[in-house]
Amino acid sequence: MSVVIQASRLSKEYHRWQLQQNGDGLRHVMDRFVRSPWRFFRRRECDGTFWALKDISFEVEQGQVLGLIGRNGAGKSTLLKILSGITTPTVGHATIRGRVGSLLEVGTGFHPELTGRENVYLNGAILGMSKADIRRKFDEIVAFSEIERFLDTPVKHYSSGMYVRLAFAVAAHLEPEILFVDEVLAVGDTAFQKKCLGKMSGVAQQGRTIIFVSHNMNAVSALCQSAMLLENGGISAHSDNVQDVLRRYLSPAISVHTVDLSRHPNRTSPTSVFEEISMSDEDHGATNCFIPGANVLIVFKVRPPSPLVAPRISIGITSYRGERIFAIGTHIGGDTIPFVGGPSTIRARFELPPLVPGEYTLDIGFYDRTGSPLDVIYGGASLEVLKDDYLSMVDEHGPHTGQLMVRSKWTCDEQRHVQPSRFASDAAVDADTPDKGATIG
Repeated sequence: MSVVIQASRLSKEYHRWQLQQNGDGLRHVMDRFVRSPWRFFRRRECDGTFWALKDISFEVEQGQVLGLIGRNGAGKSTLLKILSGITTPTVGHATIRGRVGSLLEVGTGFHPELTGRENVYLNGAILGMSKADIRRKFDEIVAFSEIERFLDTPVKHYSSGMYVRLAFAVAAHLEPEILFVDEVLAVGDTAFQKKCLGKMSGVAQQGRTIIFVSHNMNAVSALCQSAMLLENGGISAHSDNVQDVLRRYLSPAISVHTVDLSRHPNRTSPTSVFEEISMSDEDHGATNCFIPGANVLIVFKVRPPSPLVAPRISIGITSYRGERIFAIGTHIGGDTIPFVGGPSTIRARFELPPLVPGEYTLDIGFYDRTGSPLDVIYGGASLEVLKDDYLSMVDEHGPHTGQLMVRSKWTCDEQRHVQPSRFASDAAVDADTPDKGATIG
């Protein structure tokens, strides 16, 4: 296959700015004004630089679906903006061969004063589509977006969910040869996310190229043929074996029974509620290693930004392949916590199901009573399931066995073969054999 995206030593440097402080007293203010009048009237001043991307080189072949993963601040969005032509690199260059459709963030590519209908035609024209081609796809785009009632409303009045619906429908249906999709699908509801993933799968099967950025490891695992992991602005893993890259991403740097969450790199929310998580086996003490059937105790130290009534707290157990195995929570068959007024300790107990031995990660979430996220951390800690005698298996566990060990009983009832009687056999032979004394013909 031909190479349609070729990045060579891409690097992007940004200035780090801070507000200038002018409130040190009149004498100091006048002194700074006399020394540098121009600098005095600037509201911000440069406090150094940092590299959002550093020496990125890779290739993507036509029809390939590449999953781009990494923690917040790793450089994923910056890379897509460079490939889309929105941002220019400080060093290096990228070659794109084909018509590009981008869905990078809410607000990109649409004119807020134009209606949804007008923006569909505008985006199509930007992609190089003729008016006739856009008109041919128009009804399909509108039906997919499910915003027929608001089609002639200026998009500045759209909610973020409506905006994403229409933006994705346009990007996916106007047949770009290369499609860039950032984490914007997280804005939509669950049903629409599944719909979008199904559409992207169909786009990929048509031979078009996709670079997909997501924190949803299930989606990356299901959709992508290769994966690339960014860390601190550089490529730390790039392979056609998606599971190997996901395993590296999901494995925490420190695998212990107590983890400081106050500055966890996998936090995806602007607020910080979780401060610490610790695990223990109630029968054997503090540990992050358990056997199936163990009584697991997970303890959180939390500091909510304000008093909360009936907050929702959840834990999702995820395999190294990014598959969600099960979830527990105050609203998922658990006990409601009536009120959290300040710094608190939250405890969750459950019996570990018969999971296949291996490493699992804990995705944790803290929400208000309506379900709005206050703090979400993917891969907040690791949990190791040890081998025991729950099942005695001849073959090692592999992807074909799934993630749950289930006991079963097997029996076989032998069907006895009944021999026909000698007399019946002789009669059948006599019936088929001509009489030697008879005349034939």
